[in-house]
Amino acid sequence: MRLKKILPNFYLIIILLFVYIPILSLVIFSFNSSKSLLIFEGFSFQWYERLFTNDRFINAVVTTLVVAVIATIVSTIIGTLAALYLTKQKTKVKDITLGINNIPIVSPEIITASALLIFFGSFAIPRGMLTMVLAHIAFTIPYVVVAVYPKAKNLDPDIISASYDLGATPGQTLIKVILPQLRPAVIAGAAIAFAMSFDDFIISYFAASGSPVQNISIYLYSLKRGLDPTANALSTIIIIIIGIKVIFDYTKKTKIKRTWIKWKKYL
Repeated sequence: MRLKKILPNFYLIIILLFVYIPILSLVIFSFNSSKSLLIFEGFSFQWYERLFTNDRFINAVVTTLVVAVIATIVSTIIGTLAALYLTKQKTKVKDITLGINNIPIVSPEIITASALLIFFGSFAIPRGMLTMVLAHIAFTIPYVVVAVYPKAKNLDPDIISASYDLGATPGQTLIKVILPQLRPAVIAGAAIAFAMSFDDFIISYFAASGSPVQNISIYLYSLKRGLDPTANALSTIIIIIIGIKVIFDYTKKTKIKRTWIKWKKYL
């Protein structure tokens, strides 16, 4: 019995070590005073200083944020309206449309990237910032639809009818009645779209191929050829930001849970 309890914990520790030791190594060597990624020769912030004085890096960050924000806003609007539209359609139409919507999600990114590359080439659209934005909008819309549709499907039609009966226009009903009920799903869809856009490499690489436009993923890919330690510094910054977000979410959930337990005694 004791062995059965120990083995799962042992497997979990092995998996965590396998995942986190390379990440820890990356963080440690981002502070290395030399270019070596194998021998730690001394503590230094030089790679962080070099990172923030690098015009290519700054341009890559700006490009990444601009593309991600535009793609998130546009895909969230289109995806939300598409999800609402699907709720009004017949079952057969919904099933076919949702099936088509899921194809880019379940298929390898290289297929989507190749299709977009051919599409841009067919219309002779110069590759650069515009094609990257269009590509990111195209591949993030399905994620928004998947996130919003289940909530949209369960909207109470009586509330919407009541809004029309009280004299609200379709636009007012959408903004003041429907969207407030969809807010959690819309925020979740937008968060997924932003995350997918922010760290995308394959589609970005194909969409901007042959142009000087680079996002963070393409910038990191270009650094790996020269084993530049600034890649470690950039990766460490991203890891810290994600870590802070995870800790914040965990603390928030724990606080809410404790508050609920505290007030539950009085209910």
